[in-house]
Amino acid sequence: MSDDKVKRRLTTVLCADVYGYSRLMEADERGTLETLRRYRTAIARLVERHDGRIVNTWGDAVIAEFASVVEAVQCAIEIQQEIAHQDSAPPPLNPMRFRIGINLGDVMVDGTDIYGDGVNIASRLQELAEPGGVVISSSVYDQVHNKLSVGFDCLGQRPMKNIAPLTSYRLTLGGQTAGRESYPIKDNPIPAGTAGAPRMGGEREPSTRPTNAISDWLAKLPRPLAGALTVSAFLIAINLFTEPHKIWFHWPVTVILFGAALRLALGHRPQSDRREER
Repeated sequence: MSDDKVKRRLTTVLCADVYGYSRLMEADERGTLETLRRYRTAIARLVERHDGRIVNTWGDAVIAEFASVVEAVQCAIEIQQEIAHQDSAPPPLNPMRFRIGINLGDVMVDGTDIYGDGVNIASRLQELAEPGGVVISSSVYDQVHNKLSVGFDCLGQRPMKNIAPLTSYRLTLGGQTAGRESYPIKDNPIPAGTAGAPRMGGEREPSTRPTNAISDWLAKLPRPLAGALTVSAFLIAINLFTEPHKIWFHWPVTVILFGAALRLALGHRPQSDRREER
């Protein structure tokens, strides 16, 4: 590749490969090859539909490039949907699943081939994807997150071989997350089971556990006492926020709590004592 023939351009690179390809070939070489050929035909058709082009198809991998970032992501979604649909009936004994990574970056162009970090990053993102899933770089996310009706789970900055860590996102396809938990944009991944519910754009719902714990605790108390504590807390908050230099909440709170205690005492007297009063 001589320098006078090399050009650069900004492009969207899609990398896909078969998950567990060696295992599939070991189990059934002929059947695996036939399935791979069928899926590659479908992938080529979808890439062409979205104005992309196949760059390379070495081994079990497929590399394609697109002028449009949105078209590249839409193509990846349709590829996974097409493969899942072909496998749906009857379900194969050893289903073939593709992992897809997409990156928007600068590449070197030599004839019909492309090289450079733009391609390498897409390849590494594909390795982060779950079987049947799609992972995109932050540069792709910035372009498509408000243009496509799909969900995005932020994976944080995952280490990648020979590539500086970068923020990546997992697409949620068909309402299902193709993988595990998501993470806040500024955080690195944390152990499974501690992440919150994913939202569009990779953010998490604010935690409501303290509020739920208080509500559950109040629900276990007798109703008069729970009501008295709630009103008392409300009065204390009003006092502290409006007149913190002048404390007055203790008088009404004392009366409210005394009334609640009296109601509880009367409500828990033995039935015999009540009959004697009547």
